[in-house]
Parts: sequence; C-alpha cells; structure tokens
Amino acid sequence: MSKEKSKFASIINIKNRKVSFDYELIDKYVAGLVLKGTEIKSIRMGKVTLTDGYCYFDTKGELYAKGVHISPYELGSFYNHESARERKLLLHKKELKKILSKMNEKGLTIVPVRLFVTDRGFAKLEIALAKGKKTHDKRDSIKDKDMKRELERIKY
Repeated sequence: MSKEKSKFASIINIKNRKVSFDYELIDKYVAGLVLKGTEIKSIRMGKVTLTDGYCYFDTKGELYAKGVHISPYELGSFYNHESARERKLLLHKKELKKILSKMNEKGLTIVPVRLFVTDRGFAKLEIALAKGKKTHDKRDSIKDKDMKRELERIKY
C-alpha cells in the first residue's frame, strides 16, 4: 500500500519577518484561530499579512488577534469575510492565565510570529510574548547579521 498525499499537502507558512527586528521574543505559543466563511480559503492561497498584528485580552479574559489582515476570497460572493476583523485565539486556560500574568508584571506585548496550516487542515497562529527593542538594540542586531553574512561569505 502506498501512502496517499494529504489534500492539504501544500505547505502554508506565513512569517512576520519584522517581529524579530522590532521585538525581543521571550516565550512562544501556538494558538488556534476562530475563522468565518471563506477565511481559510484565503489563508491557503497565502493572502495574509501579519506585520501590523498584535494580540490583546478582552474583559472576559479571552485572547484576540487584531490587525491580522486576511484578504477577501477572490471567488467568494456576498458571503465573503471582513479582511481586518478581530479573531479569537484558542488556547488552554492555563496558558491564558500564564500569559496574562506575565504581561501584567513585566509590561510585555503579544505579537503574531507566523501563521500556518496543520496537516489536518486547521489554521494555527504562533504568537510570542515580546519586549520592544530600543534603537541601539536594533543596531546591534543589524551588526550581528552583517558579521554572520561576512563570515559565511568568507567560508565559501
């Protein structure tokens, strides 16, 4: 018997490259997304922007992602979704409490790092507790990247 390819075989892995430059990532979590209608089809087409996204807790203690832009599905009709709506994130209660306590005591923020689709077809958002970098920290990270690039160039 040969193994069949999954119908979700195309790999969707959308990264927020700007996050590692602007923030120092402390802790990472993988959360499910509550999606409506045609959003999963747009995600599978790769029509997602994470650069302006952030996460926040509402009054009930639930975590929401805001600023994650999922473009409307091109073949959708009037059932199409809003592109810039807030989306609820699904995490265990223990994880939510842990994140909330860390945010309150240290003044951290929660940012989306990457969005991917699992082999079962579920969209997941990797979020991170992050601390904002100062301008001199950004300069240091640019220097480190340049040094690594030069060393790689010298090796080959």
